[in-house]
Amino acid sequence: MGCRGRLGITATFVFLLGSMWGCAPAEHAEMERPFEATPARLERGRYLVENVADCFGCHSDVDWKNTGLPRPGTKGGGGLLPAELLPFKVYPPNISPDPETGAGTWTDQQFERALRQGIGHDDRPLFPFMPYLHFRKLSNEDLASIVVYIRSIPPVRNQVPQTEWPAELKEIYQPLPPLTSSVPQPDFSNPVKYGEYLVTIADCAGCHTPTDEKLMPLPGMDFAGGAALHGPWGRVASANITPDPSGISYYEEAFFLETIRAGRVGGVRELNHIMPWKHFRHMTDDDLKAIFAYLRTLKPVKHRVDNTEPVAYCKICGGTHGYGDRN
Repeated sequence: MGCRGRLGITATFVFLLGSMWGCAPAEHAEMERPFEATPARLERGRYLVENVADCFGCHSDVDWKNTGLPRPGTKGGGGLLPAELLPFKVYPPNISPDPETGAGTWTDQQFERALRQGIGHDDRPLFPFMPYLHFRKLSNEDLASIVVYIRSIPPVRNQVPQTEWPAELKEIYQPLPPLTSSVPQPDFSNPVKYGEYLVTIADCAGCHTPTDEKLMPLPGMDFAGGAALHGPWGRVASANITPDPSGISYYEEAFFLETIRAGRVGGVRELNHIMPWKHFRHMTDDDLKAIFAYLRTLKPVKHRVDNTEPVAYCKICGGTHGYGDRN
């Protein structure tokens, strides 16, 4: 699957690097195969793939310049990530059910290994733009639902080259071990816990956590914004979404939902489409409320970021962004 940050793309890569270095072997049992394609799983999978995990934000031919959405007829067919992101080309593979160029012959176990361990269907280690460290935390049922839905989409005939990434990075990114116990469904009755689950699957931290000169997440700056995102969409810095006055302390629940639904802050300032609000806007009210409930529990971090202001150096995050000189 794919994640645009969620596709904070470079930030996602960096955040995973820091997280993986501190990662202990997780726990999860091998799942029953094949996954039964029930109507409930098909609908839940559609919801997660299209609106939360944003899998097609990477595994499609995305119109990054204008809309941030997959071009018609390319969903799941793979593609090439924007060239500005890294000094080498990253090709998210074709995960549509095409039997020759896609995932039509992949087993459920191969899908699961990709999601849980970062191992491709051909046993190659996956480059960590594929956020397997986060998808590893998917419940068994949600993972099965995602696979069931992806198997149901129209096949796309598109041969995608393999990503060739530096050997020194492969030494860092070793595949993760298989899980040894089952991952249960999240507690839907607890908005904060369920919100944390959704934020993890959506990889919000991948964009909204700034990094240092070594591309490591800055300690104490979780979700504090300032990560510069360059690409065909322009140059923007991620927002501080902690409950500090410099972040989103002024947001109320209704304001948060309105912002995600409309893609505008206060109905005025438009969100850049690198922020996948066009996917998140279709989440249910309850799920968006759960995300907001979790964000309200984050540690407040004082860090002013404003994309409407001139770019300046910020001594707190070490980057350059609007209001950087006011921190």
